[in-house]
Amino acid sequence: MTAITAIIADDEPLLRHHLDRCLAEVWPELDIVAACGDGQQALEQIITLQPDVVFLDIRMPELDGMAVAKALNQPRQHTQHQPFIVFVTAYDEYAIKAFEHNAVDYLLKPLNEDRLAACCEKLKQRLESIQHVDNNLSVASQTPDISQLLAHISQLTPAKTPYLRWLKASRGEDIHLISVNDVLYFKAEEKYVSIYTDENCEYLIRTPIKELLPQLDPEEFWKIHRSTVVRVASIEKVSKDFTGRMFITVQQHKLPVSRAQQSLFKGM
Repeated sequence: MTAITAIIADDEPLLRHHLDRCLAEVWPELDIVAACGDGQQALEQIITLQPDVVFLDIRMPELDGMAVAKALNQPRQHTQHQPFIVFVTAYDEYAIKAFEHNAVDYLLKPLNEDRLAACCEKLKQRLESIQHVDNNLSVASQTPDISQLLAHISQLTPAKTPYLRWLKASRGEDIHLISVNDVLYFKAEEKYVSIYTDENCEYLIRTPIKELLPQLDPEEFWKIHRSTVVRVASIEKVSKDFTGRMFITVQQHKLPVSRAQQSLFKGM
């Protein structure tokens, strides 16, 4: 049986690696023949390598994912067949446009492994189905009904959110990709902001607290001090000392609450 091939296109190296690793777990037979960092490179590799599937980030330099998909529909590209396209992005407002460009499916970042597995099963079914049609029938003619896909995506993807989901942070000489859901709290240092996670690890970012705070969901993160922002769900208890100073406890960390922010904890 001929191996099924795929190309990953995403301008974030860590996210390319993450998707590659997740695909290896949910679809180990899939052969990733290229990983591209921009749309132009992706288009060239697709034309050259003729993959069966393309996991295509929508927001990329040079050409965005929509432009790549549109270019693949041009007769001058002389592709033997159109690959199945899965758009991958953090912005679900692109859903309708994605389907108009013959996307088989649509994945939101951060990737959910169950959702990715379901997408791969759909791709396998589509690839098996085209084995039963004439060789001159393009993949594009096998694309699904847009309204049906929209209904499916609305059930499986989270609601649109403008807030951060991932953080790129350093620890020693390494760069890590951290889910915002794993953060316990942020604490401003002299030139950096430290990120403390529920793995009891500390990471560093250069974004100041005042720039970081508007990018965080205010229902999930509270600024308790001029130098500290805490994930509400991580707070274990609130206490006061004999002078009236308030503290919160996050795992084994005791963090002071400024007097101006003590109103956040009324009734707790």
